[in-house]
Amino acid sequence: MTWRQSRHVLLPLVLILSACSQQPPYPVPSEPLTGPMPVNLSGYWERDYSRGNDVNAELRRLFTRLGPDDLRYPGGTAPGFSASQADTIMALAQFTDEITRHDVLEITQTDTEISVHREEDYDLLCEFYQGLAKATDSDYGYEVCGWDGEQLVSNLNLPDGLLIRHRFTISDDRNYLRITTTVASKASRVPFTLERYYRRFLPPNSDFNCIETLSMKRVCSTGEIER
Repeated sequence: MTWRQSRHVLLPLVLILSACSQQPPYPVPSEPLTGPMPVNLSGYWERDYSRGNDVNAELRRLFTRLGPDDLRYPGGTAPGFSASQADTIMALAQFTDEITRHDVLEITQTDTEISVHREEDYDLLCEFYQGLAKATDSDYGYEVCGWDGEQLVSNLNLPDGLLIRHRFTISDDRNYLRITTTVASKASRVPFTLERYYRRFLPPNSDFNCIETLSMKRVCSTGEIER
């Protein structure tokens, strides 16, 4: 997974959520694939804003579950729960909301690879060898993915115990995609989860032809371009 423009925006939140020691990574299915991939996720997907979670509603629900009414928002006190822990949960929610703000996804899939492209953000890449997903190490962390039945699961383990899990579930008619994102940190008592829904769409045909010139500039035209 490669970080792009979002890295400088999300870095302060990562620092808030970091802990002093590394948590164990999320487990992923390790059974090898004996045939083709269970489902085909490839295509263009656009966000369905009529479905999914609202981050503020999920925060209220989480604080209500964790303690009495005065813990719905930071500032209340109770044994084992402090204002700083409430602030950490809010930072976790903000981080989860930021990394799931994608209007359009482009997913390509072959017999050995799945790539999820997110505009102006990082790409998710799952590569399979001999039926097993290949784990990837980078400057940003440790990434591994796998299939859980017909659900694709991707885990990214960042330094200092920040863990991100994406779970992709496609509908029976293959026209809708649900992505459940869970972020956990050793600095937080509980993880935070958001669900985003996408529907399949066909992008309009472009009337433009484009080439990359020797000067590394992109030139587009509605007609033929001389090289």
